[in-house]
Amino acid sequence: MIGVDAGSGDRLALAVLAQYRMATTEQMHRVIAPEVRIEQTRRRLARLREEGLVDRITLPQAGRTRVWFPTQYGVQLACEWPEMRGRRPSRTVSDPTAVRLKAGHALTVTETALVFLEDARRCGELCRPLDWLTEVQHSIGSGEAVIPDALLYYRRGPADGGNGSMLRAFVEVDRATMGPERLAAKLTAYERLHRYVPVMPGRRPTLQEPAVEEWRRRYPLFPRVLFVLDGTGPAGVENRISALRAGAGLLARFPYDVPILAAPLADLLRHDPSAPIWRPVHDPHQRVPWTGSRHRQT
Repeated sequence: MIGVDAGSGDRLALAVLAQYRMATTEQMHRVIAPEVRIEQTRRRLARLREEGLVDRITLPQAGRTRVWFPTQYGVQLACEWPEMRGRRPSRTVSDPTAVRLKAGHALTVTETALVFLEDARRCGELCRPLDWLTEVQHSIGSGEAVIPDALLYYRRGPADGGNGSMLRAFVEVDRATMGPERLAAKLTAYERLHRYVPVMPGRRPTLQEPAVEEWRRRYPLFPRVLFVLDGTGPAGVENRISALRAGAGLLARFPYDVPILAAPLADLLRHDPSAPIWRPVHDPHQRVPWTGSRHRQT
């Protein structure tokens, strides 16, 4: 029936949980329905739970915060929708024990998504809830892959217009749970992805079908790389940025061809991510907006 969109709010809520992995009640409210009272979001989540589509755990160490996640049935249903085509969350996304053990990092990733979503709303630009995709796998050969914490799609310019530039970013959220050198090693993986050309068994490149990098099958330009730093004070942030700078120094042209930026999550929350708070890893004395670039993305 024309004009009927029954369940669209429920559908968005389930899709967000399937894609983000988990979120608190407040985070869900800010993502899907910030213009209404939070009680409506609570009722929506309760209804989805009664239908067996989502579930929750309580974190006693965080003021008995409720953390919502999709059930196996919810994931199966959501992944059948066109807007979720190709998304296959891991099996542990629906396991309460795995949710509890991963909550610290996953909720920080969700909070990072929110700073971009809310900034786009304030700026009148376009970044919808499902423009934040977690853990998208990118092969680099030999059975290895780059799996960023998130892939962000963001269109600059008026949200109701079609002339803005499309930005894409791989987002790595670091909570200081690994050493600075291990964090910097991620740069090497992204550099490998940037130059990785898959070998097709039994086929050789020709003039008509030259070999191309795998990422070009997905993106017109390689996404910029954003490191969001949390879980440490100013000295720890400086140590991690110094390690990223040292790692970038080993990668020839890559840090110059692709914007690779780092910023503390605290600065994103205080100033908004569009502010000039990001530090290029090859020259961390600069402060630039993440949307700045030497080339236009489309």
